[in-house]
Amino acid sequence: MQENPHDVIQHLEYNAERPHLIIPEYGRHLQKLIDQATQVEDATERNKMARYIISVMGNLNPHLRDVPDFQHKLWDQLFVMSDFKLEVESPYPIPSRELLQQKPDPLNYPQNFPKYRFYGNNIKYMIDVANKWEDGEMKSALIIVIANHMKKSYLSWNKDTVKDDVIFEHLYELSDGKLNLKASSEELSNSSDLMRTNKRMSNKIQSGPQKPKITKNGKQNTNKNITRK
Repeated sequence: MQENPHDVIQHLEYNAERPHLIIPEYGRHLQKLIDQATQVEDATERNKMARYIISVMGNLNPHLRDVPDFQHKLWDQLFVMSDFKLEVESPYPIPSRELLQQKPDPLNYPQNFPKYRFYGNNIKYMIDVANKWEDGEMKSALIIVIANHMKKSYLSWNKDTVKDDVIFEHLYELSDGKLNLKASSEELSNSSDLMRTNKRMSNKIQSGPQKPKITKNGKQNTNKNITRK
């Protein structure tokens, strides 16, 4: 007698009707093995089946075999996938449901200046470093670089144009009044654009002092206007 096609369709099992997979990465077949192991009454057979399941789980992740505590992780996942119902001898401490469901303590927001969040924490860290440096050419160049990055960050989050005076005011405020570009930077007086000033200062620091030219006889050439005969 030929089977009715409608009866075949009724026997199909959809994933939505199946039990929820605790760790889907291992698949439903391994989950069924663990469910069968929890129902085994003999302790010896149950331990033997648990070790077999651990070997199968290890074969599914061969690239993690050399990772420290990898076996410990597999045993913890075995107990988690069994819904903590599997009673076997484990070489590691058996985790508890309470420990797994324990929520971590909330983390404090690391930013201490929420008024100017668009600058980020790295800018504040650079400002703190600049405050500790001694006054000189290197510190002046660092301050220009910081102000330049502040302007870029400002324009990234605020699409409108911004004047350099606004950046200088924010830098003065974030540095607790220790970095005042409008009052102390002579380099900025020759340029109205912070971007160009930053490029000129960076080139000046990278080039360094000019080395004196040495003639063939090993003496320093101090005459700049030498004519060839």
